[in-house]
This record gives sequence, C-alpha cells and structure tokens, in this order.
Amino acid sequence: MEWSNEKLGDYCEVIAGQSPEGKYYNDKAEGLPFYQGKKEFGSRYIGEPKKWTTKVTKKARAGDILMSVRAPVGPINFSTQDICIGRGLAAIRPIKELNQDFLFYYLLSKQEEITGNEGAVFASINKAQIEALSFSYVSLDEQKRIVAILDQAFAEIDQARANAQQKLNNARELFESYLQQIFSQRGEGWVSGTLSELCQIKPPKKEAKELLNDNDLVSFVPMNAMGIKKKDLNLDQNRELKDVTGSYTYFAENDVLLAKITPCFENGKLGLARGLTNGVGFGSSEYIVFRCGSLLDPDFLYYYLSQQEFIDKGKKLMSGAVGHKRVSKDFIAEHKIFYPSLEQQLHFVAKIEKLALNVSRIEQIYQNKLDNLDQLKKSILQKAFTGELTKENKGVAA
Repeated sequence: MEWSNEKLGDYCEVIAGQSPEGKYYNDKAEGLPFYQGKKEFGSRYIGEPKKWTTKVTKKARAGDILMSVRAPVGPINFSTQDICIGRGLAAIRPIKELNQDFLFYYLLSKQEEITGNEGAVFASINKAQIEALSFSYVSLDEQKRIVAILDQAFAEIDQARANAQQKLNNARELFESYLQQIFSQRGEGWVSGTLSELCQIKPPKKEAKELLNDNDLVSFVPMNAMGIKKKDLNLDQNRELKDVTGSYTYFAENDVLLAKITPCFENGKLGLARGLTNGVGFGSSEYIVFRCGSLLDPDFLYYYLSQQEFIDKGKKLMSGAVGHKRVSKDFIAEHKIFYPSLEQQLHFVAKIEKLALNVSRIEQIYQNKLDNLDQLKKSILQKAFTGELTKENKGVAA
C-alpha cells in the first residue's frame, strides 16, 4: 500500500483559538461551552464544560480534533459538540478524503515529536506550525482498516490497563484500611492529647544558627520534594546555612513535615526528615513542622497524619481562595489524637512498615505493567503509520 508524505495543512483546516473577554463568561450554561485549554481533556473525548460564553470568538464543531497549543503542547481530544475555544486550543478539521479517527491516531503517534525534539517541550505552537506538521497519507479504505485494527488493539490494552489499575488501587486501599484499623480500634492503655500538647509546632530557626556556622551545609527540600506514600524527604540538595535562613522553615532530624497549602492533603505532601546534612534542614515556609515530645514517636505521628480520616477532617476545615486554601491553624493545634505507650507505638510502626513494604512491591509490579501497556500503545501506533501492521488483526495480549 502506497503512502505519501504531505503537510497536515493540505488535508485539514486548522482553527486557532481566541478567548472572548471575561465579561462574557458564565457558569449558567448560557451560550456555547467554552474551553481554554486541556484541563477538561479525557482519554479521548473532552469532558463536561465548566464555563460558557455568550460571545463566540472561534468555534470548534462536534467531531473536530482539539489540540493543546500551550504547555503542554500536543495532547489531543475529540470535541463532542459545538464549542468556543480559547487561546490554549486549536481545532483540526479534515477538509479532504480523510478519516477523523485515522487523523486522531496519527496525531497521537506524533505527540512526542510535536512536544519538541529530545524532550524539549515548546511553550506553545501556532496555526502555521500545526499546518506544517508532516502527515503520512494513505487511501481511505486503508485508513479505515488501520483504524479498525487500532480500535481493537487499544480496547484490549485499555481493558488490561483498567485491570492493572484496579489491582494497584486495591493494594493502596489495603494499606489505608490497615491504617484506619490501627488508629480507630484503640485498645487498653491508649490516651489522648492535642497535637500542640504532644508536639512543638514549627520550631524556631534560631536553633540552627546556634548549632552551625553560616558556611556550614544544610539540607534543602523544595515544596514538591515529597513522594507518594514515601516517608523520606528528597534531600539531594544542599545549601549553605546563610543562604536559607530568610523566609524558609527550619526543621531537624525526625521532624514531620506537612504542606499547609493546596494540595497539602494530597499524596506526596507529608514527609519525615531523616539523614539531614549536619542534622539541619530548611524548606518552604509553607510547611508545618511537627517535633514530637517524649510521649510520641515520629513514625507513629507520620502514619497517623497519613490516614484518610485525618485528611478528610483537615480538608473540610481548610480556608482561603480556591486553589490557595490553607490548613486551619486551630485544626492543627487543637486536633486530638489517641496513642498508646511508646513501646506499643514502635510495635505498631513495625507492623505498618512491614505491610507498607509488601504493598510497595505490589504497587511497583502493577505500575510497571501500566508503563509497559503505555509503551505497547506507542509501539502499535508507530507500526500503524510506518506500514508494518498486517491485514490480520491478531489482537493484543492482556
């Protein structure tokens, strides 16, 4: 089957988005749905609108392919209805004998190239650059055959991916359930106290100045440096003490850190300081630092703050503008926790960490499977547009 290399603009109309003035926006479903970028993108079809406009600048039709043209550049979705598109999107509409699904899969296969060479992501891409994209064209019958193969292959991959994702979720839910069981089914000898009674919250920075000289190295932790379900902070960065004693938060070995601004209660925003350079660390001033007193083990506190019940309560009491909400100081200071003796705390920590290790291994297995399935999709797409697919659809192993 003969393929020809053309320019995308020879076969498609490209409509660059343009945002109406803000005064025309509304959330009452008046006018056309308005999409500014890829925020509402799904796996294939764009999601329900959050905003509408009574003044339409640039319109995409149902069935048009929408491309994100501002960082990130390249992601695509189908429009499910007539919509108004803002500056973050472009609509791509076939104007010659071209199957829309074939075009969708082709653009999907070229997404990494569209986002830049050697991983360098463009900040934006314009109409002319989209029209100049290389496009491999084949007869309409062959397009339909390729689409049928890809539809079946992707359906099988998506099913396998859903199964792996469910098993990954099950492993995480098992860990959450075990945490809840430990902290809710308290036994004999458990007592209670508030966090402010049991911990020193946000220790003063002057301690670091008293311990070290200006040129001594200390650990520095950026705001995004805590990993999902990992206790240890990312301590790869060192700085001299004199460079971090301004507006940064000071912490020491065994302090527990919790981000206090959105998305503070999401995975990866809680950590335990271990292995600090010279025993001293600094991070964003948007961290809450807990230093346990003599009655509370830091690991026990870390896992207590990790449980869903604490997270849900904290989220309900957050205040501030959307996207910049903060944890309530009163909630943190006055929150009452129950705890057993230090010996029992260490016993529970050992059991939790044994399960955490097993769950982590299971998570890695299924995360690897998800990654492999994503790579399989890329491989099939590459074969589809280099003429390597056979006419027989042999399916995909689940």
